[in-house]
Amino acid sequence: MSVQAAALSIADAMANCLGLLQRKLRAEDLLRAARRGAGADDFGDMSFLDPLQLLLDACVEEASLSIVGRLALRWDTMRFLSNLLQLRAAERRVPAITRQPIERPIFITGLPRSGTTFLHRLLMADRDNRAPLVWQTIYPYPPRDGADRRVARVTRQLRAFERLAPRFRGLHPLFATSPQECSEITAHAFRSLRFDTTYRIPSYRTWLDAAGHVPAYQFHKRFLQHLQFQNATAGTAAGRWVLKCPDHVFALDAIRTVYKDARLVFVHRDPVNVLLSVAQLTEVVRRPFTRHLDPIEIGRQESARWLDGTRRMMDAEAGLELAEPICHVHHLDLITDPLATVESVYRHFGLTLSLDTRTRLDRMVAQQPGGGYAPHAYRFEDHGLDAAVERAKFRDYMVRFGIQPEGAPDQAAAAALSGRGVDASAATQTPTG
Repeated sequence: MSVQAAALSIADAMANCLGLLQRKLRAEDLLRAARRGAGADDFGDMSFLDPLQLLLDACVEEASLSIVGRLALRWDTMRFLSNLLQLRAAERRVPAITRQPIERPIFITGLPRSGTTFLHRLLMADRDNRAPLVWQTIYPYPPRDGADRRVARVTRQLRAFERLAPRFRGLHPLFATSPQECSEITAHAFRSLRFDTTYRIPSYRTWLDAAGHVPAYQFHKRFLQHLQFQNATAGTAAGRWVLKCPDHVFALDAIRTVYKDARLVFVHRDPVNVLLSVAQLTEVVRRPFTRHLDPIEIGRQESARWLDGTRRMMDAEAGLELAEPICHVHHLDLITDPLATVESVYRHFGLTLSLDTRTRLDRMVAQQPGGGYAPHAYRFEDHGLDAAVERAKFRDYMVRFGIQPEGAPDQAAAAALSGRGVDASAATQTPTG
C-alpha cells in the first residue's frame, strides 16, 4: 500500500468513527449552494430533483463512500447543477438554442472493451463529424470572466484522478480533448449509468431500470443543441453528430423516441474476452471512492449486466423500428482493417469517405495501432467468473450475430504476454476499448 493510500485509509477510518461519512446529503442544500456560486437561481425543468436525491441517498447508504468518494460526489453534483443553471441562462438569453436541429445522429454502442472507443475516434478523422469532447461535457460554457482555460483545467483534473487511480490510463486512455461517452451528458439529469459504474448503488440502478431513460435523452438532445449553437456562433459548421457509449444498449427505445432518425452502430466482440477487462475497469474506477470493494461481486454484476445488454441488442435487431437498419461491426474486422471497417459504416449509411479522411485515418492508425491500448493480464477467479460458464451464457448472442470466438483465454494471454515473465495459465487480455 502506498503512503497516499495508507493516509487516506486512516482518514477514512477516523471519519467513519465520527459518523461523518454517514451524514445525509440533501439535494436542496446543494441547490442553494449552486445558486449562490452561480449567481443565478433558475434551473428551469426541476424533474432532476427526485433522481438527484435518490442518487445521494444510495451513495450514502450503499456505496461505503470514502472521504474522497464523498467529496467527489459533492463536487460532481455541484458541477452538474452549475452547468444546469448556465444552460438555462443561455436559453433565456437565446430561446432559439433549443430549436437547433439534431439530424440523423450516429450512436455507437455494444459491449464495453469491444472497440466502440476506437471506432468513435476513427470516425473523428472526418472533419464533417462532431462528438462531445471531454472538456465540453465537464464545462459546456466558458467562465463569465477571465480567459477560457477549460481544456487546461480538465487536463489537471484528469491528472489528479490518475494519481488516485494510477491504473486507469492504461485501461482507458482519456484526455481533455478526447471524444467523451454520452453517460457524462445524461449524468446532468441524474439519470445515468455512469453513477452505477463509479459507485456501488444497486437501489439506484434498480430505480433507473424501472424509470427508463427518455428524460435523460431529452436532456442529452438539449445538451447537444447548446454545443451546436456555440459552434454555429463561432462560425463552425454544424456537422454530423457521432455519439458513443456502451450504456446506450440499455436505452435503445429512449434513443428511438427522442431521435426519430437516429442511426445505430453495434460493435460486437466475444464477451468472454471483455468481461474481465470491464470488471477490472469498474474496480479501478470505484476504488478511490469507497472503503469496501468486492471484486467477486463486481465480476458477477458485470456479467449479469452485459448478458442483459446482449439480449437487448438481439431484441433491437429483431423488433426496434428505426429509420435505417442497424449497422453491425465486428471487433476482429475493426482491429484487422480499421479503414475498411470505417468504409463499411459509411457505405451502410450512404455516406462518402473523402480522400482527406482516408489520409487522416491512415495516419491515426499508424500512430496508435489497435487504438493505443496495451494488452493486460486478467484471471477469471479474481472476479468469481468461469470461462466455460460465461461462454455458455453468451452463446445465443454470439450465434445471433456470427461472432467468432477469439480463442481460449489462456492461449490469447499466453500469446500476448509471452516473454514477459507473466503466468498466463488463467489469464486473458483485452487490448481494445
